[in-house]
Amino acid sequence: MSTPARRPRRRWTGDYRYLFENLVMKDFRVRYRTMSLGVLWSLINPLVMMTVLTFIFGRVFGGDRPPLFPVFVLCGLVPYNFFTLAFLSGTLSIVDNAPLVKRVPVPREIVPIVAVLSHVVHLLIQIALLIGFTLAFGLRPTAAWVWLPVVWIFYIIFICGLSLGASALNVYIRDTRYLVESFNMILFYLVPIFYSFEIIPARYAALYQFNPVAAMVLATRNILLDGKAPPGSLISNLMVAAAFTVGLGALIFSKLKLRFYEHI
Repeated sequence: MSTPARRPRRRWTGDYRYLFENLVMKDFRVRYRTMSLGVLWSLINPLVMMTVLTFIFGRVFGGDRPPLFPVFVLCGLVPYNFFTLAFLSGTLSIVDNAPLVKRVPVPREIVPIVAVLSHVVHLLIQIALLIGFTLAFGLRPTAAWVWLPVVWIFYIIFICGLSLGASALNVYIRDTRYLVESFNMILFYLVPIFYSFEIIPARYAALYQFNPVAAMVLATRNILLDGKAPPGSLISNLMVAAAFTVGLGALIFSKLKLRFYEHI
């Protein structure tokens, strides 16, 4: 008896730009639909954390903190908050969008990437808050500010790469989300959010510079607080991290996506 011919996989032939825009806005609207304050939480969360950290490390511990300490903290919180929220959303994206993945022939890789990009709206609000505080504390724009979108582009690409791999693994190993949540919590202390890079022992300094989240924090402080371009080593580290995670994430995703339908 001859075996039935395998039905060819349907391919997406639609408009990628239209697909991206609609999926990003859908994800954004769903996230804030049940919140009374809506996008204001994008401002409230970093403001509360900045106030608490400034009080604890500026008053309770009584350290000699510079007048710009609130901006110093905010330069760490904005990259950290974006990483934790976008990475977790990207990790859960395939499972959370199971009906879309199973019924619509969209390229599966788009789903985790959209999950990350939907947080860019949230990110832009926090960057505006950060720049507002920078100006309010008497710092003025310099030529180095042109580096801000450059480092953020590499940073977003890096998170997209991580999310590609983690979202595929989460389909098969549902504990992946809990590993990501635990990692995000530990990362808060491994990134110089409320402490300076200068106090880190020399033997650990390289580890911080190769940590893309820490590198992003340091680059942001170089640009906004010091008024100078980030060191070439930080830029190259972000570029390498972005290229490596996208390559590895795409490889993992391409290997695992063929059996998504059986596990979601």
